[in-house]
Amino acid sequence: MIDGATLSLTVAAAISCGLVAGVFFAFSTFVMPALHRLSAPQGVTAMQSINVTVLTPLFMLALFGAAAVCAVLAVLSIVHWGEKGAGLVLAGSIAYLLGTIVTTMAYHVPRNDKLSTLDANAADTARYWGHFFTQWTTMNHVRTISSIAATICFTLALRA
Repeated sequence: MIDGATLSLTVAAAISCGLVAGVFFAFSTFVMPALHRLSAPQGVTAMQSINVTVLTPLFMLALFGAAAVCAVLAVLSIVHWGEKGAGLVLAGSIAYLLGTIVTTMAYHVPRNDKLSTLDANAADTARYWGHFFTQWTTMNHVRTISSIAATICFTLALRA
């Protein structure tokens, strides 16, 4: 399955999914725990700031560029089904598209949007922040693991 163009796309997918996995890994392992150590108003304010500053062209290119490459690779893997590496490429593409992109759009974006509307100093914000932190971080683990799984699948496909 790995011709010149597909090889380049698979390398790009492995690198970009790995890059995104690193970002999510950082959030799961030390960014969110650090924010949780702050007072609720400070944690909310910091997360609100992060949610604004993350919307950079480079991060969007990494996150959604990887998705575009995975979508193309998913189609190519089906077209070349039965060839070496096709199953791994499809598995990596599905892992990234469902576990990372769908989780981001369906779960994280709506919660981040709601958090952006809150007054960090309001009395009920502290309760919301505790709930937000726990659930957001748990689902971020899903994005982390799915991005890592995609990276592994693409890397293994390159060896096939």
